[in-house]
Amino acid sequence: MAERVFVTHSTEETIRWGREIGKRLTPPLLILLSGDLGAGKTTLTKGLASGLGAAEEDEVTSPTFTLVHKYDRGARVYHVDLYRIASPEDFDTLGLEEIFDECAVVVIEWADKLNLRTGWPVLRIKLEHVSEDERRISINDDAGLLQSVTTP
Repeated sequence: MAERVFVTHSTEETIRWGREIGKRLTPPLLILLSGDLGAGKTTLTKGLASGLGAAEEDEVTSPTFTLVHKYDRGARVYHVDLYRIASPEDFDTLGLEEIFDECAVVVIEWADKLNLRTGWPVLRIKLEHVSEDERRISINDDAGLLQSVTTP
C-alpha cells in the first residue's frame, strides 16, 4: 500500500492539491474520504472535480442535505455525503448501485459508513486538522494512481 502524506496551509492550497490529484485520475474510480467535521473533505473535492474537468471549484458544494451531487461537464463525478445516513434503509435510497453502473469518479465523504463493495480502483484519503488553517492529508493509493503527483 503506497501512502503519501502532505500538509496544506490554507483552503486554497487544499483545493490546489485536489486539482493536481484530479488531473491524474480517470474513471471508474472510488475515492473514500474520511475526517472530522470541517477537516476539508468538501474543499478537497472542489479541487478534485475541477482537476477532472467536471465542474468549476465554486460549483462544488457539500451534499450534506441532498446527499448526492452530480457534476459532469467533463468527466462524470458523483459527490456523496453519508454523514446523515443512519440506517441501511437510508443507504438504500441513495441509488449508489446504479451509479456504479456508470463510468464515473465517485467521491464519498464519511466513507466509514459505506458498506457497498465494488470492483473499482479505490483511493482512500484521510484529512486531519493540524491547526486552524493546516490540514494533514494522507492518501492510501493501492492502485498506484498518483505516482507522479508533485507539489502544486
